[in-house]
Amino acid sequence: MRKLIWLTALLALVACQQNGGEESLLQERQNDPELKYVTDSDPVEKKSITSQQAARHLAKLAIQVPDVHDATALVLGDYVVVGIDVDKDLDRSRVGVIKYSVAEALKHDPYGKQAAVIADADGVERLRGLGQKMSEGHPVEAVTDELSQIVGRYMPSGSVEEKPQSNSNQDSVTEKEQKQLEKIEKEQSKQD
Repeated sequence: MRKLIWLTALLALVACQQNGGEESLLQERQNDPELKYVTDSDPVEKKSITSQQAARHLAKLAIQVPDVHDATALVLGDYVVVGIDVDKDLDRSRVGVIKYSVAEALKHDPYGKQAAVIADADGVERLRGLGQKMSEGHPVEAVTDELSQIVGRYMPSGSVEEKPQSNSNQDSVTEKEQKQLEKIEKEQSKQD
């Protein structure tokens, strides 16, 4: 029985020494000016608010951008779409700049980091209608389907090709020239 008590005490002592060693090593590393320790990489915390409250908040942020007369937003889970109303006489490039400015303003907000911004009058009206349907309690599936149609209209579609169709540089080189190039490559690789 005595041996068991001594063994337990010895193990506890060894465990405490190892812990102390780790703590002193950690303190040494924290004092090293070249190392930076980050406790939380995203210090902005989201408050628990409803989707409607988040949408109103994002619309208010969008209105603060110059040349935006009115804005509406729709938040559905992680998906956020913000519609902005701008002067109809603006040219397309200016509207693009305004949309980019709104997207940048929303990017720094925890609720609008990945918001899609639209400025088309028809799209903004459809977005307002969807917001009204959501507040009336329409089924989420119907709202989601129409929202995907709205966003699909403004976002590019198409699949990403895994392999290019052809290598235009190699297609422009004749077979004779290709053999000469391969010969030169082999000679150069032997010289290295």
